[in-house]
Amino acid sequence: MRPQVNGLIRRRFFTEGGYIRQGQPLFQIDPSLYQAAAAQASANLASARAAADAARVRADRYRPLAEMEAISKQDYTDAAAQSRQAQASVAQNAAALRTAQINLRYTTIPSPISGRIGRSLFTVGALVTANQTDPLAVITRTDPIYVDLQQSSADLTALRQALSVGTSSPGSTQVRLKMEDGTDYAYTGTVQFSEAIVNPGTGTVTLRARFPNPQGLLLPGMFVKATFTQAVDNNIFLVPQQALKRDIGGAAYVFVVGPGNKAVRKDVDATRAYQDFWVVRGGLSGGDKVIVQGTSNLRANAPIKPVPANTPQRVAPRPAGESGGGNAGGRRAG
Repeated sequence: MRPQVNGLIRRRFFTEGGYIRQGQPLFQIDPSLYQAAAAQASANLASARAAADAARVRADRYRPLAEMEAISKQDYTDAAAQSRQAQASVAQNAAALRTAQINLRYTTIPSPISGRIGRSLFTVGALVTANQTDPLAVITRTDPIYVDLQQSSADLTALRQALSVGTSSPGSTQVRLKMEDGTDYAYTGTVQFSEAIVNPGTGTVTLRARFPNPQGLLLPGMFVKATFTQAVDNNIFLVPQQALKRDIGGAAYVFVVGPGNKAVRKDVDATRAYQDFWVVRGGLSGGDKVIVQGTSNLRANAPIKPVPANTPQRVAPRPAGESGGGNAGGRRAG
């Protein structure tokens, strides 16, 4: 919020840190010069109107005389021109009066928006100017409040491609927040728009969500964690993290229960995690039973005894001279 006229601040009408409403007066700049300018403009307008009336009457009187050739036509033409010039002067002075009145109105500075105001950056008696860069005070609108989300351009491109080919379906624009202390924010927000350009410094695109904030819990500059469903992928599996292994080359694989209760290795495409799971986009089929326990020394084609993963394990005494072997728990992928 900046002044639009020059002058000394005479009064401040608000309490620093308080909530203010749109249109509420905040500062009063000394109006003396602007009151005088408005009075002068009003007097100039009255003078111009009087001169215009006299010029119009003179032109009206000259018209019949010119028609009777009692006076020259040039005299009437000059009188009519002077009348039009006087009317133009009235319009000019009326505009000057409106300008003076606007400047006088600017001496009282109202709040442009409703919100919470910070400290006053100028004290009473300070000189302010119309072209200054420093604001008089900063007003922050906190209800509603906007939360900016950052998404990598690569993820956004992959999402749009998946939506275009039909492997994913559109999600929801509803956004949930977690506060800095880990608690859930009580209100749900809505994604308003996504920026049309990528930030070249970070390689991200900004999405903006709008949240109600009646209690003022969300503050500008606060860091929060946002969660929302951009799309639903119809062709992925969530595999428990302990089930996924990587070979010496970094390739991801899992063991599944194969024919004859033997372990079968399957290479999978797992590039990101979700909570306690790996998101597997390729390599598995519906109905596969992924082995999630006892995989430390498991080898391909090894015989196994599959049981559901939630089955309680019973450890029997090991017979003398017999090497140990673990039971593998099977879980259906999906």
